[in-house]
Amino acid sequence: MDVNHLRKLLQDVADGATHPDDAVSELRRLPFADLGHARIDHHRSIRQGLAEAAYAPGKSASQCASIINELLSVGDRPILLTRVDDEQATAALEAAPGGDRVGDTIIWRAAEPVESYSVVLATAGTADLPVADECAAVLAAHGVGPTRLTDVGVAGVHRLLQSVDDLADADAVIVVAGMEGALASLVGGITGAPVIAVPTSVGYGSSFEGMTALLAMLSSCAAGVSVVGIDNGYGAACAALRLLGVVQRNAAGTDSESRYR
Repeated sequence: MDVNHLRKLLQDVADGATHPDDAVSELRRLPFADLGHARIDHHRSIRQGLAEAAYAPGKSASQCASIINELLSVGDRPILLTRVDDEQATAALEAAPGGDRVGDTIIWRAAEPVESYSVVLATAGTADLPVADECAAVLAAHGVGPTRLTDVGVAGVHRLLQSVDDLADADAVIVVAGMEGALASLVGGITGAPVIAVPTSVGYGSSFEGMTALLAMLSSCAAGVSVVGIDNGYGAACAALRLLGVVQRNAAGTDSESRYR
């Protein structure tokens, strides 16, 4: 259920195209549908404007498929299945054809591109790409296509400096880095845009599976850098969407007919 779907339902009742009892039956699914193994939140897009996302780890392939089917049964907003393995992906796509798999994320009903937002997604090293790809997929599901700066870590700072104009023009910058996590501070000192730092579990011994990067980013001397959890590309994308006001516009239903398939 989303704002446009709810508005159309009420208008159909007012016009006599839908019987009130039928509308009541549909509204009974708010705010969630109980599948037994999961309670599906059909109300989130009305509250927040964010795409509904199902986290695949810990779920069986059949559970993933049934959750996605239920989510797709209402409204027309984007739906995400994140951190999938091949078995889960196969089951979900067989049950709900039309999804687009990007790395470990599957997107259904992606938004039309929104040209009014400029997001830079900077990755320190190639090993950080899986986290950055998750972040990019979530942004794309909401119609925001990021500018990718790949392998621009501080070990060769000249690689980043070639893209200073992209950083200066950005509405938001997401920095994905492991090792010592220094890239976030460097970017935070260059751009005035909101910077969201994503520590990754990439690194040698004293990186402690991302703890070193996390603490470094939290201790950044670049004022105002925001930090999400280790390897949380999904959360970084959602933070950027909130900062940019994308979710408020989606929740209000503004311009959604022209942007959503």
